[in-house]
Amino acid sequence: MSAVEVRPAGERGALVELEDNAAVHALAAALEPRRGSELEEIVPGDRTLLLVWNGEAPPPAAVQELVVAAGSGAVPPAAEPVRLSVTYDGPDLAEVAAACSISTEEFVERHLAADYRVAFIGFAPGFAYLTGGDPGLRPPRRAEPRTRVPAGALAIAGPYSAVYPRESPGGWNLVGSCDARLFDPSQEQPALLVAGAAVRLVPA
Repeated sequence: MSAVEVRPAGERGALVELEDNAAVHALAAALEPRRGSELEEIVPGDRTLLLVWNGEAPPPAAVQELVVAAGSGAVPPAAEPVRLSVTYDGPDLAEVAAACSISTEEFVERHLAADYRVAFIGFAPGFAYLTGGDPGLRPPRRAEPRTRVPAGALAIAGPYSAVYPRESPGGWNLVGSCDARLFDPSQEQPALLVAGAAVRLVPA
């Protein structure tokens, strides 16, 4: 594993900075057996991993020793992708395709063809930032965010795609819709998509 940087995060936490998101998920998978007995929380970010201990956190040097040892040769576990049925009917679809200098048909084809992975969860409960999309499809965020984006909206901004789990404001480009329920607080596992999960978009 490449050099890592460790920063204290309160009395019980440590923020580990890594080289990329793949390293984050590999380390999270390697440390997962310690959850419960030693670690209370393992929270992936884009290039960071937040570790929260059941008791007081070890010194940063000890944490660095732990993560370097755990991360040596670690790889994210393979898993069947979560399949999301989507329809490309969003109000920004034509504008986004034009910004990418392609037709709407080509945009849809290339957006569907990508293999996605949940980089991290943020912004709202169940909001999964999907990476791994076509590098030619990276429109910027909208200049003016919408005050209301409906639940299930399929969106894209820069290197990320996402489905809005609930109605909220939002500044991403809306290119389609999805009927999956991404967040249900009544379930034991409320979020359909979790950090590190593989995702495939399929036409509805």
